[in-house]
Amino acid sequence: MEKKQTNRWLVVLGAVLIQICLGAVYAWSLFNKPLSQKFGWETSAVVFTFSITIAMFALATIFAGKLQDKIGPKWVAMAGGILLCLGLLLSSKADTLMEMYVFYGVIGGLGVGTAYVCPLATCVKWFPEKKGFITGIAVGAFGCGSLIFKAVILYLIANKGVSETFLYLGIVYGILIILGAQLLKAPDKNTASQKINAIRINSDFSTKQMLNTSQFYLLWIMYFFGCVSGLMVIGLAKDIGMELVKLKPAIAANAVGLIALFNAGGRLGWGIISDKLGRVKSFLIMYVVTAIAMIIMSTVALNFTIFFICIAAIAFSFGGFLAVYPSITADYYGTKNLGVNYGLVMQAYGIAAVAGPFIASSLGFTRSFLLSAVFSVIAAAMTFLIKPPVQPSLI
Repeated sequence: MEKKQTNRWLVVLGAVLIQICLGAVYAWSLFNKPLSQKFGWETSAVVFTFSITIAMFALATIFAGKLQDKIGPKWVAMAGGILLCLGLLLSSKADTLMEMYVFYGVIGGLGVGTAYVCPLATCVKWFPEKKGFITGIAVGAFGCGSLIFKAVILYLIANKGVSETFLYLGIVYGILIILGAQLLKAPDKNTASQKINAIRINSDFSTKQMLNTSQFYLLWIMYFFGCVSGLMVIGLAKDIGMELVKLKPAIAANAVGLIALFNAGGRLGWGIISDKLGRVKSFLIMYVVTAIAMIIMSTVALNFTIFFICIAAIAFSFGGFLAVYPSITADYYGTKNLGVNYGLVMQAYGIAAVAGPFIASSLGFTRSFLLSAVFSVIAAAMTFLIKPPVQPSLI
């Protein structure tokens, strides 16, 4: 018994190592200005690299989720690490915006998505009795990535140049992800069934069965609305601070670290809270908090304090979305096909990554914040429509 307990925590260790490296993608705003200055690219065009990265990240989770459900998480996670490493190495040689889109956005994003789903689905299978808690740890590590690597990225940009920074990061990420992947192993059926049978509410849904439930579409729309706000702020945090609050670049860069801290805290915190309070009630609170923060940012003259409080609240709630949506997917549709099922749910996140910055560039920050507040209010209202789906055997 003790051996099994030790084994599953080693899986968590591998998951955390992988997720920290993958989560450094959220530090992209640190690259916006250096790339613009070096190559003369428009900042808004550089920001779009982040949108492409997240969109590819989300897209890859579908295929990686299905593959890791079949052949196991170790090899799929390693493939993701190699892809991410390759994307960054190529990015170090990019001298056109289109190359940056392809190398960092497409190849790097596919690498992140390929590796991301493996630790998440594996940890939930090992800890079916505390899905929110363990998902919070796995995605919390992802949220910490930009905080942990922020100082490294800033140091490398200042001392090696922005292009060389991609080279060094690619090597580091690739090595650490491959090492972490060695610890990923799905539990055998006997181990998993001991606790799953005691706590499972619903049977395992196939992907087709999930798509035949109205709950999937409600969750998808709600997830999209929540991610628009979070990704808009994360991708443009430094720029928002400089433009609206008139912060100096060095101080505005601290917003990246603050977002990473509260993003990670929200993932672990809301994961634990949702285990006790319930997933849907937790969603309601997160959407209300996000709506209030967005309304304040769109209607109040921002100063240093208000700005940092609002982005902290948004990041904390956004982190919660990333922790609780995998958990409710496992609750409603089971863990057997969680990799591909959550991959489909997560497409809302990928589309929001493109929509958020696009809305901000089209409408401007103030009106974009107000629209995001409306999205959050609608999502909060939708929580009253959510209920567990009927078991497949009863459909």
